[in-house]
Amino acid sequence: MAENTAGGDREYRPQDTTVHYGPDFAAQLAAMEAGARTGELDIINALPSGSAVLIVRRGPSSGARFLLDTDLTVAGRHPDADIFLDDVTVSRKHAEFVRSGVRFAVRDLGSLNGTFYNGERIDDTVPLVDGAEVQVGKFHLTFYSSRHDHAPGA
Repeated sequence: MAENTAGGDREYRPQDTTVHYGPDFAAQLAAMEAGARTGELDIINALPSGSAVLIVRRGPSSGARFLLDTDLTVAGRHPDADIFLDDVTVSRKHAEFVRSGVRFAVRDLGSLNGTFYNGERIDDTVPLVDGAEVQVGKFHLTFYSSRHDHAPGA
């Protein structure tokens, strides 16, 4: 099929006009939809497989980032906690983030004020997904996992 264009006769080829986006673009778009800011996308994109990041969105230390790269990460007010959250609304050992392969979950450790997942108080281990909000005391943390773990077959 020929089509007359400004440049003359030319065969119409749909592949010349269709844009294809790969998994990297899809993962970036998902992170942006989950609330990641432009500068944070570089950090999220640089995460190695099997790791994740928590970004403080509201509360003390807003903008702080915490890397999750071990099988167990404890968040609390105790100075020896893996994620030190210095506020009286946080228990000494408040919550823990558990990695299983490339997946992460959060669990409350019997804290006085509770741990919340997307606004709901949790009593059990809850799997984390990109853009999920975890509240520990006054701290509102948003979770993002490695883009490498979102690729097909991951």
